[in-house]
Amino acid sequence: MGTVIRSTRSVCPVCLKNLPAALCREADGRVFLEKACQEHGEFRTLVWQGKMDFDAWLLEEPPMEAGEGQNCPSDCGLCGHHQAGSCCVLLEVTRRCNLRCRFCFADGGSEEDPSAEDLEAAITDIVRKCGPVLLQLSGGEPTLRDDLPRLVHFAKDAGCSCVQLNTNGLRLAAEPEYALRLSEAGLDIAFLQFDGVDDAIYQTLRGAPLLDQKLEAIRVCDALRLGVTLVPTVVPGVNDRALGEIVRFACDHVPAVRGVHFQPVSYFGRHDAAPETRYTLDRLMADLTQQAGIPADAFLPSRCDHPLCGFHASFLREDDGSLRALARFQHASRARGRAQDNRAYVARHWRRAPDEPQPDLSGEMDFDTFLYRLRQRSLTLSAMAFQDAMNLNIERLRQCTLHVWRDGAIVPFCANYLTPMKARGDLE
Repeated sequence: MGTVIRSTRSVCPVCLKNLPAALCREADGRVFLEKACQEHGEFRTLVWQGKMDFDAWLLEEPPMEAGEGQNCPSDCGLCGHHQAGSCCVLLEVTRRCNLRCRFCFADGGSEEDPSAEDLEAAITDIVRKCGPVLLQLSGGEPTLRDDLPRLVHFAKDAGCSCVQLNTNGLRLAAEPEYALRLSEAGLDIAFLQFDGVDDAIYQTLRGAPLLDQKLEAIRVCDALRLGVTLVPTVVPGVNDRALGEIVRFACDHVPAVRGVHFQPVSYFGRHDAAPETRYTLDRLMADLTQQAGIPADAFLPSRCDHPLCGFHASFLREDDGSLRALARFQHASRARGRAQDNRAYVARHWRRAPDEPQPDLSGEMDFDTFLYRLRQRSLTLSAMAFQDAMNLNIERLRQCTLHVWRDGAIVPFCANYLTPMKARGDLE
């Protein structure tokens, strides 16, 4: 056991009972979450590899006080102890899928889809409770619903500020007319599963060589001016060495591609094996720095969610294809952002800008030219390090702004998909 640097609460990964927990630092800078259940034993999992300064990244975020967080997340839905509003709300519109991926948040099934009327009632409830959120239509694979354009149109009319489709892109690639219907209904963002530029990666993670279909989905969305954000699930030993290739691909396809949203693999949903190693947020940043040549200080911690939940980095694509960072990280005290500010940031960076005449880019850049480049040539890299039963930190959970609508409740994402694991003793 290392030195305790922060007390928090978590859950037993076997029975999900709420437990005291601690973040403990080893001499080499690695940070582990440690906890013990009287029935199932002690557990330890890596949360930071020491690739970056852990304390600086926390932005002086105060730890939980004694007695806080003892009821999370057993009876979850946003309560008075939750410290953040809703930026994005995810609505599952189907459990069906046309893939059977090794890694997935949801354990898909074949049960009957909810009716369009029930989903419209859910959308109305989301807007009533959360305001003009960014709505994520998800599943399963939501494009298996023929009436998805109807739901997109209803969501925009109901007051959702932005509508995002979480998709593997297969139907968008195969049926451009279906993508057109979604665009005409008001869809803003295609959040496209995209694990690399090598079919071997898709064969391993998704069970089929899907690269050509991914490329076609991007082409279709580009023609319709739908913003595309690439979403790689980063799995050690599979595609963690392909991150630079993904960034270069995205850069080459600006403005069709608006961003890349990395998701280090978490162990819940369909994948119930407990991790013996974990791909941490700081390792992701270090790998991107090495593989894509991105300055380490271009990555900024979240000021809306907890700093350990993710990062964002904004760039301009230069004429030579390089990326110029628009902001640099400097240690500062924590200034909590608001959910609506994060929502506006997401919409501004992931939604495709309207077409406009291109100014003369050959001369000295004036302010109007800079704004044009910002609208048409920007690229955002971001990440979300989702939590599972091993690394769940209730300090983080209480600041979550990504929520799921579930039977009338608004539930933090990681609480909604929390899955018990097998008892395996002391895990690292």
